[in-house]
Amino acid sequence: MKIVTWREMLRSAGADLSSSQEARWVVERASGWDGAELWSHLDEAPPARAAEILSRMVERRVSGEPLQYVLGRWPFRGLDLVVDRRVLIPRPETETVAEVAAAELRRIGPRAPKVVDLGTGSGALALSIAAEFARARVWATDASADALAVARANLAGLGSLVAVRVRLAEGSWWAALPPDLRGQVDLVVSNPPYVATDEALPPEIAEWEPVSALRAGPTGLEALTEIVAEAPVWLARPGVLVTEIAPHQAEPAVALAMEAGFAHVEVRPDFAGRPRSLVASI
Repeated sequence: MKIVTWREMLRSAGADLSSSQEARWVVERASGWDGAELWSHLDEAPPARAAEILSRMVERRVSGEPLQYVLGRWPFRGLDLVVDRRVLIPRPETETVAEVAAAELRRIGPRAPKVVDLGTGSGALALSIAAEFARARVWATDASADALAVARANLAGLGSLVAVRVRLAEGSWWAALPPDLRGQVDLVVSNPPYVATDEALPPEIAEWEPVSALRAGPTGLEALTEIVAEAPVWLARPGVLVTEIAPHQAEPAVALAMEAGFAHVEVRPDFAGRPRSLVASI
C-alpha cells in the first residue's frame, strides 16, 4: 500500500484550493508544524487524525467558508486570535484603526489610561491595546454573549499580566459599562456595524459573518450615531473617540461628531488611503 506523506497532501491541497499559500496554511494548522518545521517533516506520513482534519479543512474552504474560520485563528497586530462564525474576521482596515487609537494613547502620555472598546467581537482592538500599553485599563463590551466567549478565550491566551487589566461586559454599547466610568474614559475605540440593510456584500462575508456585527440598519449609520451621541458623557477632559467607518461615511460621520459637541474632528485613512477612522477629541 502506498504511503501518503505531508508533501503529497500539501500538493493535493494546493490543487483543490488553487492556492499554494492557503494550502500551506491549512497543512500547518492540521500538522501543528509551522514554517521550516513543516518542511523538515514533509516526507513523513501524517497520523490518521491529522489527515482527517486536513481533509475536512480543505472541504470547508472549497465550500466557500472564509479561510480565517477554517483555520480557527488569525493574526491582528502581533496577536494570534481565535476566530469563528460568532465574530467578525479581523481585517487590515481595523488594524489601521488600532494604530490610530494607539497613537492617541501615546499622545496622552505615561499615565494609566482608561480605555473602552465598544462592540469588541473577538477582542481584537481591546486586547491589542491592552497588550501594547502595560498601564492601560481596558473595558471590552459586546451585546453578544457568543462574541464575548470568543473574546474571553483570546484574553486567556494573553496571560494573567494582561488579563488582570481587561474587563469584559455584556450589553448594548454604553449600557454595558458601570455608571462610575462616566467622565473617566480617556479613549473609546470601536468597530461598530456600519453596513446598510440593503447594501450588497460579497457572499463570503454575507453568508458567513455575523449579521449583527455587519449591518447597522437602513442607513448604516445607526450604531455610529448612538456611539457618538453619548461619547461626551463618558469621556474624560481631554478624551478621544476613535471609530471605524466606511469610506463613504466620512462626511456624515464628521457631522455627527460636530453635532455631539466634539471640539476637534477628523477622518484618517487606512493603508489604501481610504477614509477609515473617525477621530473626535473633546
